[in-house]
Amino acid sequence: MSWLPTTKKECDALGWEQLDVILFSGDAYIDHPSFGTAVIGRVLESQGYKVAIVPQPNWQDDLRDFKKLGRPGLFFGVTAGTMDSMVNKYTAGKRLRSEDAYTPDGRHSSRPEYPSIVYTKALKKLFPDVPVVLGGIEASMRRLTHYDYWQDSLQRSILLDSGADWLIYGMGEKPITAIADAIRRGHPEEIESQPQVAFLADVIPGGLSPDDRLLSPHEQCLADKLAQAANFRIIEEESNRINASRIIQQTAGKYVIVNPPYPPMTTAELDAIYDLPYMRTPHPRYKGKRIPAYEMIRHSVTIHRGCFGGCAFCTISAHQGKQIVSRSEESILREVREITKMDDFKGYISDLGGPSANMYRLGGKDKSLCQKCARPTCLHPKVCPNLDTDLTPLISLYRKASKIPGVKKICIGSGIRYDIILHQSDNADVNRSHQKYAEQLICNHVSGRLKVAPEHTASHVLQIMRKPPFRQFEQFSRMFDNICRKNGLRQQLIPYFISSHPGCTEQDMAELAAITKRLDFHLEQIQDFTPTPMTLSTEIFHTGINPYTKEQVYTASSAIEKQAQRQFFFWYEADKRRAIIAELRRIGRTDLIRKLF
Repeated sequence: MSWLPTTKKECDALGWEQLDVILFSGDAYIDHPSFGTAVIGRVLESQGYKVAIVPQPNWQDDLRDFKKLGRPGLFFGVTAGTMDSMVNKYTAGKRLRSEDAYTPDGRHSSRPEYPSIVYTKALKKLFPDVPVVLGGIEASMRRLTHYDYWQDSLQRSILLDSGADWLIYGMGEKPITAIADAIRRGHPEEIESQPQVAFLADVIPGGLSPDDRLLSPHEQCLADKLAQAANFRIIEEESNRINASRIIQQTAGKYVIVNPPYPPMTTAELDAIYDLPYMRTPHPRYKGKRIPAYEMIRHSVTIHRGCFGGCAFCTISAHQGKQIVSRSEESILREVREITKMDDFKGYISDLGGPSANMYRLGGKDKSLCQKCARPTCLHPKVCPNLDTDLTPLISLYRKASKIPGVKKICIGSGIRYDIILHQSDNADVNRSHQKYAEQLICNHVSGRLKVAPEHTASHVLQIMRKPPFRQFEQFSRMFDNICRKNGLRQQLIPYFISSHPGCTEQDMAELAAITKRLDFHLEQIQDFTPTPMTLSTEIFHTGINPYTKEQVYTASSAIEKQAQRQFFFWYEADKRRAIIAELRRIGRTDLIRKLF
């Protein structure tokens, strides 16, 4: 077992004269199942392909990093990395982040903006006849017309700007294998019919069928925000269907064809991916260097994929899908045992989680109803009556993992959906599992502080966010305090909040400050809303329209408006007091001055 090769010397040591696939990534190469490039590389390797990874190639010299491994037999794969490159680099205020979490020592100079475009153009310049396959979240969320916050404009499909041959959206293990197989067999024309693949065409393959969803052309969206809003609703609904339609959009005289996704994986298929022989560490080329993202997840375990929360500002369901695909208990426990053998393991598992920590093994009770469903969320405006919320399997998993020799404590670092814990189903056993889970979690798996995400206090803002009413957070806060008190625990509940989200005004933020002060919270985990491609919140930010209701929605967009909202998070800081009081007087909310000060 070893790392996938990254240099010609490493390929020679394996006796490989020509590679089948060369993957270019905007991230450092960390051979761990939390990093997509490593997963794709290992999946292709398991199918007998010779795969190498070129992490963070230099795009500013004579492109020697793009040439050093030569011409692959099948294709180049390109990904910007684990995050959208612009989200990774800039804050909501469009300032440079303190560090690049996926780069050695956090340096910002190791990747360009929009690596998906930059890397593909470099490869097409050097090897114009070799196919390039785009993947990763940057490409996935930019597969059709999308709003780019950093350019403050509507952008066309990344397929056009990059020059890539095909784009894989979502989780790419199945489509990347299908593309490799088709090219190896000498039938690249089959790729146009592969699920979860997007590509450009001069004409619509097979003609327009009644099942296809035809979007308004990109050029129309530039002139008509209603057309863009209507497009988004179609894209989101199809992204959440099990039996989705093909999506087609005309752009620059061509058609962007987005084939429907694969059905959700089986547990056995997901187990097979996580059971591959990962080294679980950064490549030796980074010896002595700190990679921030790896420090966070080195001793964590992913237990499922997908999220049915459907939060308006989140890309997870758009990328991973709404249906939960869970690993088997055996596969998860096997990975925990592997972690206990690591030299740097001190007994603490940092997470057994996923997009949402407590969605493991949850899903529809009647699968036939799920087959027909297009709702983006199973939790909002209320929990779907067809959703099985039994947390017994998760409790069992926590307990078994905690008993593995060498494990001192398992912490849950992923976000908790307290609306699942508080949900009252018509099954008394399920309701008991919710209470047992809360006790198991709070008593055994909190490292002093449990982070949850109410996001806001105002009902109309939470409605747009697709988050539960704030009273549910207050209810969970009381539950947390009661369980801690009963068990003699000194622990904190740490809430996350967002300012400047569509629908939020300064008055809403002022009231948020007063409410959280009443609850004795000095807010730490806060952020300004950052518009990211292909989310409902971003479409509202750009168009000013809710695609589902057609209603106009106010959004703070200027730096002044954003700062005016953000300052209310810090009412307890003495140097902010004067400005906040002045702002409360300006907006006619002098009643809140006394409540805050």
